Amino acid sequence: MSTETYLEDDELTHKAWSAALREDVLLGERCADCGHVTAAPKAACARCGSRDTAVVELPTEGTVYAETTVFVGPAAFSDTEPYGVALIDVGDARIMAHVDGNIASGDAVVFRGAVEEDDTPGPLFGPADN
Repeated sequence: MSTETYLEDDELTHKAWSAALREDVLLGERCADCGHVTAAPKAACARCGSRDTAVVELPTEGTVYAETTVFVGPAAFSDTEPYGVALIDVGDARIMAHVDGNIASGDAVVFRGAVEEDDTPGPLFGPADN
């Protein structure tokens, strides 16, 4: 499926990004001016401010940049405490994600789909060796 399938008026909106995530597709945006890649929809490049961005499909394999365990989370996640979250480098982008399993900074991880609470999906990653 092409990335254009998820666009709304030629833009990657949060609604479109969420729809792709629910179909196990990680989308981001690459700035045409400076090359910066983000893992979520933005109105402009976070690095240079350009509005000239293109939607890109992000890799499903990555490396943990940093991780932590949440012991007291939002009410929607109260039945899943504690749970892990991490910043994960996927290609040229960095994404915040839930993590499944034991991971540490530097570990290889793979995208495992989306977790969803209150009709809002978030990416889920787990160890690459499972």
